[in-house]
Amino acid sequence: MEHWIRVEPNVKIYVNDINPLGSKTILFIHGWPANHQMFEYQYNQLVPMGYRCIGMDMRGYGNSDKPLEGYGYNRLADDIRCVIGALGLQDITLGGHSTGGAVAVRYMARHQGYGVSKLALFAAAVPSVIQRPGFPYGTTREAIEQIIQATYDDRPKMLHDFGEIFFYRKVSQPFSDWFFQLGLEAASWSTIAVSKAWLEEELFNDLPRIQVPTLILHGVHDQVCFFPLAEAQHQGIRNSVLIPFENSGHGLFYDERDKFNLELSRFAK
Repeated sequence: MEHWIRVEPNVKIYVNDINPLGSKTILFIHGWPANHQMFEYQYNQLVPMGYRCIGMDMRGYGNSDKPLEGYGYNRLADDIRCVIGALGLQDITLGGHSTGGAVAVRYMARHQGYGVSKLALFAAAVPSVIQRPGFPYGTTREAIEQIIQATYDDRPKMLHDFGEIFFYRKVSQPFSDWFFQLGLEAASWSTIAVSKAWLEEELFNDLPRIQVPTLILHGVHDQVCFFPLAEAQHQGIRNSVLIPFENSGHGLFYDERDKFNLELSRFAK
């Protein structure tokens, strides 16, 4: 079931509500620069198990509206609040990949976890994408600035290069082409705006405010959000469990999809 949920007077968010009568609900928040379709290998296994899987496209991505502004984590978290409210969701698992994980963490802190009973973080860009004083574990500011400049100069090449480091296991060329197209469906300005947000946003103060059980899944070979970020999440979130994925990069939802789906299904019961 498809929905377009109004989150601002001129902004609607696309939501794909799969198996609305499922017994337990997982709301998936995708990473940059893809959209909810990146989780199709979760939907295909979890829905037959009885789960209600809801995939939303963040503003600027996929089928959602693409305004010129509103790409800070606060606004993106407010969009999640609008979706949860509009669908009347309660007692759900909120799952976020990469930047989607960062926005999910901000949601939990900013909206006191409204409607959410469990949080799942997948290769999350938390607590900071870049290195900061006292936190040497992220990538460099220069690396992010290079991504931003590359998006201005040649967005298809930037997306291609990003795809090359995304997965640990070799993917087929057709799969690579499909994943590349997900990035192209985003607006160029939203792709740039979220990249710029990485330089400003940090979530160190958000982590202690998470009060629900939290599952942290992270690839040991992640070249985008390095594994020490997961360890910092585990240290900062009470009642959290960290499960390393020994044969995964940033795309652990595909690299080790059977293990990923098993761990998520067990957690979301």
